[in-house]
Amino acid sequence: MGIRTDTSFTGSDIARCSTLVDVLRWRATVHPDNIAYTFLKDGTSAEANLSFAELDQRARAIAALLAELGLQGERALLLLPSGLEYITAFFGCLYAGVIAVPAHPVQASLFQHEQSWFHGLLNDAQPLAAFAPPEISRTLPDEIQENPRLARMHWLSAQSIDDALADTWGRPACTSPIAFLQYTSGSTSTPKGVMVSQQNLIHNQQVIQTACAHTQESTVVSWLPLHHDMGLIGTVLQPVFVGSRSVLMSPARFLQEPASWLRAISNYQAHSSSGPNFAYDLCSSRVSAEQKEGLDLSSWKIAVNGAEPVRYESMERFARSFAASGFRKEAFRPCYGLAESTLMVTGARIAEFPLATEVSASALEHNIVRTPDDKESARLVVGCGSALHGQTVKIVDPTTLKEVPEGDIGEIWLSGPSVTQGYWGRPEETDRTFCAHTLPDGKGPFLRTGDLGFLDHGQLFLTGRLKDLIIIRGRNLYPHDIETTSQRSCPGLRPGCGAAFTVECGGEEVLVVVNEVERHSAKPAEALLPLIRKAVSIEYGIRAYMVVLIKTGTIPKTTSGKIKRQECRSLFLAGKLKVVAASAAPAELAGESGEGQLTWESILQMRSDLRHDMIESHLRARTAKILKLKPEEIDLAQPLVAVGLDSLKAVELSDSLGDGLELKLDAVELLHTVTLADLVSAILDQLELAEDQPVAGAEQGQPVSFGE
Repeated sequence: MGIRTDTSFTGSDIARCSTLVDVLRWRATVHPDNIAYTFLKDGTSAEANLSFAELDQRARAIAALLAELGLQGERALLLLPSGLEYITAFFGCLYAGVIAVPAHPVQASLFQHEQSWFHGLLNDAQPLAAFAPPEISRTLPDEIQENPRLARMHWLSAQSIDDALADTWGRPACTSPIAFLQYTSGSTSTPKGVMVSQQNLIHNQQVIQTACAHTQESTVVSWLPLHHDMGLIGTVLQPVFVGSRSVLMSPARFLQEPASWLRAISNYQAHSSSGPNFAYDLCSSRVSAEQKEGLDLSSWKIAVNGAEPVRYESMERFARSFAASGFRKEAFRPCYGLAESTLMVTGARIAEFPLATEVSASALEHNIVRTPDDKESARLVVGCGSALHGQTVKIVDPTTLKEVPEGDIGEIWLSGPSVTQGYWGRPEETDRTFCAHTLPDGKGPFLRTGDLGFLDHGQLFLTGRLKDLIIIRGRNLYPHDIETTSQRSCPGLRPGCGAAFTVECGGEEVLVVVNEVERHSAKPAEALLPLIRKAVSIEYGIRAYMVVLIKTGTIPKTTSGKIKRQECRSLFLAGKLKVVAASAAPAELAGESGEGQLTWESILQMRSDLRHDMIESHLRARTAKILKLKPEEIDLAQPLVAVGLDSLKAVELSDSLGDGLELKLDAVELLHTVTLADLVSAILDQLELAEDQPVAGAEQGQPVSFGE
């Protein structure tokens, strides 16, 4: 539709908008001064606001430049951190008819070697432009020599584009039906870009609006990464669609201080806010009684829980922890979705139904749903709501392809306007995943999700995953990629003879890596274990809970040679793998010795010639405990991410060192290239500030810098 420049719109005008460009232009005309986005720097105070009119102007200016560069129909990477610049760049692409490619922000220090997923994405999407922060641009001369594709790209800064260009913008005569490519997060060697169309976005916005009961007065608060579909579609695009306000903060701020998320909800009286299951667990365990004082969560009507398996125990614990702050358990809105269906599939709760239902645990292992008897152990399965707005959910036997009766477990199949257009440049995979038909009636096409579940009175319950997608703390990781990384880490492993999967441990999903060893390996099997763990940690930023090496020829495979990962998982749990060597991370290996409390006072009392070694010993033991390793497994000069420091462990380490030393460690910076030696140096640097002062007056709580 054409956008008029007068203000005589009626309520039906917004309903006639066929793209988000139409929607934003309408908002900018009718409510130009309404704040669309607020970005918080510390979870409390606003760093910057952006109105609908300002967003429209910035998007037009960026689009005009993209048009000058002749990029219509091409791809543009978004390599920016979460913030207002990211939003203006995304809408600029929409306005220009350029296909946006949201991507995880690339760290300059890891640009070439530790981010192979980035180069895989480059090869797949073949972008001709990228929006990136200045520090990335400064590293480009060296990188271009290594990758000619980078030399052909336009490297842009959304902030530096002149607003005056907005007046030269004109709507493209013909735009691509594809709005953007949502790349599967965590995929490295073979990333797949889901093609999300303009129509997919508009439809899914209607689904989200209905499920969350959003109106123009519904403030949304979010810390979710904007390169993730839940953050982008659910908390950036939804407020534009409904005309409400979105209050955003960086993921790093939330990880460093989970209470900042709740403070923002309280301060801005948010109607809705979303997070994966681990976010609610993090708040329950890390928000102190002092931080709860003054919190008012009574406005929080919709607490979306999605993007990873939803656990009833987590919701129950969060509700108890924050009941005194006004949070009600009824606010929880477990949902189900996936990038292949834009974002949300189900989420509309049936009020009279409980959040979860008890089923027999033993029966569930055999895909049978029934009420447990008095002598059986029970498992709570969470209801993820019903489908909305013309979406269809069917439960199908994955072998016979026949629809199963309600209450029976099968594979979840979907159809509807939110189902996307397939995978970019992958027609065979698109046909296999998006074009399924049921037998014997031939109905379809359906999207095969690879997830297992059942329907009860129209509500969807998830029971497991037929496909092998690994989900850890909201991240989707592909087992083939992890297996390939493991096998490349050392020559003593048999290629194509490994399996990566998750098991539940301590209430969370943890990673297990299994691989056959070569029959005549030059190195003993025990020497290969730390190499695998290191490779997986560097590549994915997660720690393998257990690495298991097994005898040649014993990995379970199909007759066609495909790895049977679920059978391997079952053998692992039953203790029936033919184990040659294994490395676990139990609590008894945590390095308890010499851990005591380290404070400024205790350091100042040490002999100066012993301080370095004492501090190093303490930090090694403390870090080993958090990472559940032996202290000797931590190399002084090795980045901590190489031995398994992930986002939650970085927060734990930061908090642990801050207890006695009151150092303000940046948990996100710890995830880059910081080594144990860097931590020792940081403490010694702080010591120099305190050395000439009385202990009581020592400089405490100072931010620590680890240099470039």
